Amino acid sequence: MAFVKVLKNKAFFRRFQVKKRRRLEGKTDYKARVRMVMQQKNKFNTRKYRLIVRFSNRYCICQVAYATIAGDMVVSQAHSGELGKYGVKAGLKNYAAAYCTGLLAARRTLKRFGLDQAIKGKAEINGEEFHVEEEENDQRPFKCILDVGIRRTCVGARMWGALKGAVDGGLHVPHNTKNFPGFKAPEDKKEEGEYDAEAHKEKIFGGHVKEYMENLSEEDPTKYEAHFAKFIEHGMDADKLEDLYSDAHKKIKSDPTFTPKKNKGITHTRKGNKVLASDGTECVRSTKLSLKQRREKVAAKIAHAQAKMMEE
Repeated sequence: MAFVKVLKNKAFFRRFQVKKRRRLEGKTDYKARVRMVMQQKNKFNTRKYRLIVRFSNRYCICQVAYATIAGDMVVSQAHSGELGKYGVKAGLKNYAAAYCTGLLAARRTLKRFGLDQAIKGKAEINGEEFHVEEEENDQRPFKCILDVGIRRTCVGARMWGALKGAVDGGLHVPHNTKNFPGFKAPEDKKEEGEYDAEAHKEKIFGGHVKEYMENLSEEDPTKYEAHFAKFIEHGMDADKLEDLYSDAHKKIKSDPTFTPKKNKGITHTRKGNKVLASDGTECVRSTKLSLKQRREKVAAKIAHAQAKMMEE
């Protein structure tokens, strides 16, 4: 019989430590977070801001926050669901929408600290490399560190759209162009890569969406109507996309203020599994069963199974 070394013995399980909850849930990369949050001792109690970019199934979310012992404190945030106010009512998680969300978060942050008049950001959006710290401003720019969570930082990803929007909006976020769309890596490591600003500009103004819409409408009109139903509903044609995003950028710069929705004052009352709202609507929300109810449920299933076996 071959000798087999036991690796997971008692000593292994005694030393085993469960990972933190948010790491298990796949939400936080704590190794990266420690590096971003770490502050020098001679800068005690100095806030270290992060530009947090996240994507859900439908939206893009950008926040500017700083860490404390009590938890993260959010200074300002922007949600792509708010872009309807600026004319973008569909396609709220693509590259162009991520750019608009980053731009909105940047202008809100600067307005929060009273820097919106001193720091205007990039005047013409053309995809060219821009660093606000290199511009001649009366005040020092607002610095943030990009926090992408556990997403892969591959070339051309949507998170770079949010970063570019925040940078063009006037935030100082240390970065380079090697991950932007339009960057071509050099063949030799000693050489420098090429950055095509026009290719990046096309993605910022939804050029890739426009091209796909035109191709799909010609090849398969039925699929086009189903796939771009929201675009058609809100009158977002392929030819109008560039002007639509351009107008959205101007509106965001002129008025980035957040306007909360009015509270409708609707109250909810529960009756068993049914939840009744004061406006007359009704929905079903299952209640958690007690231990006694769960045991009774299992006993009933067993009794039913035994009765069925006796019949057979």
